[in-house]
Amino acid sequence: MPHTIVTTETPVTTPLIAPGPAHTLSVLVNNEPGVLMRICQVFSRRGFNIDSLIVSEGRNPNFSRMTIGVSGDPQGLNQIIMQVGKLIDVIHCFEHTSDNSVTKEMVLIKILCSPAERSMALQIAEHFSGKTVDLTPTSMIVMLNGDSPKVDAAITMFSQFNIIETVRTGKMVMARGEQPT
Repeated sequence: MPHTIVTTETPVTTPLIAPGPAHTLSVLVNNEPGVLMRICQVFSRRGFNIDSLIVSEGRNPNFSRMTIGVSGDPQGLNQIIMQVGKLIDVIHCFEHTSDNSVTKEMVLIKILCSPAERSMALQIAEHFSGKTVDLTPTSMIVMLNGDSPKVDAAITMFSQFNIIETVRTGKMVMARGEQPT
């Protein structure tokens, strides 16, 4: 008896925004509950997805810094920057470019590797100025930092091993020179 193969197609959906260049925003806020939620709602209402998000208390515990990575239409992003800047508890919101800031990421990569493969994995880690932070007879965790293309390249090189998991910080940004972030 012949077998019947049934195929289904997933409908193609149009994204809310056309993919666009990556942008990095720095937002200084009062360290209060609910601030992150209100900022995320601004992005959601405009159809922007947040690609990466880092929030941490600043040197003054009354303030927190948010670094938000997004991609999309620059015109829509300008509107978001203005709307976020008007929110209660937001001190300022700036977009940073590679010309006016330093942007870095960190990644932890956990791989399976036999003792025979370990030297190759260590060479890759050394090439990317990485550091081994955990080592067992069958696995290792490597910590790397750098700009996004460097982190992407390291993950690609480690993909020749069995990558168990990766944890990536997202973009951290700081304005160059004496300019405040």
